[in-house]
Amino acid sequence: MARQLLIEIASDVICPWCYIGKRRLEKALASLKDEVEVHIEWLPFQLNPDMPAEGVVRADYRRAKFGSVEKGRALDARVAAEGAGEGIAFAFDRMERTPNTVAAHQLIDLAQTQDRASPLASGKAGAVVDALFRAYFEEARDIGDPAILKEIAERLGVTGWPQATDKARVMQQEERVRELGISGVPTFIFDRKSGMSGAYPPDMLAQAIRQAVQP
Repeated sequence: MARQLLIEIASDVICPWCYIGKRRLEKALASLKDEVEVHIEWLPFQLNPDMPAEGVVRADYRRAKFGSVEKGRALDARVAAEGAGEGIAFAFDRMERTPNTVAAHQLIDLAQTQDRASPLASGKAGAVVDALFRAYFEEARDIGDPAILKEIAERLGVTGWPQATDKARVMQQEERVRELGISGVPTFIFDRKSGMSGAYPPDMLAQAIRQAVQP
């Protein structure tokens, strides 16, 4: 009989390693499908909590963060190579803005709330996270744009957007994440007892999950 496990994932939708980590976790879980029954909860984390609401020009952001556009491009190339191995076609060369992600986290939270209310029809939150990653990293879209968030919500059946969102709850959740000492993402928390931070290979994630479900 498969053992049950809660995996909470602290993540930001503009973090490329979080996208890679999600893909690697999916591979790990596929290898454990007969051993572990997993429930996933997404926890908000902003890489740039002081980001202006309208976001910033990505080239300016990368220059300020890494000292030069060239250094940022070199780091992008490394990430792109890692992503290619997970089937992700990063479109760094077409990305124009670095967005504020508070609204995106509110959309994930709303989808997750609806998943909890209708367990038999769950899966919206994971689909929303994937859509946000794909829109930003592979389609080079500005996921801080309300129109794009509305489009994703409607396509994936997340009702009540944006009226039913709860920004205060999302900010409180992020505060609790930081109080746990989490300062980097992705971070995977297993049954609120153990965890690991980083986009580890699938076999290492699978090993950690096996250890987490041991009695």
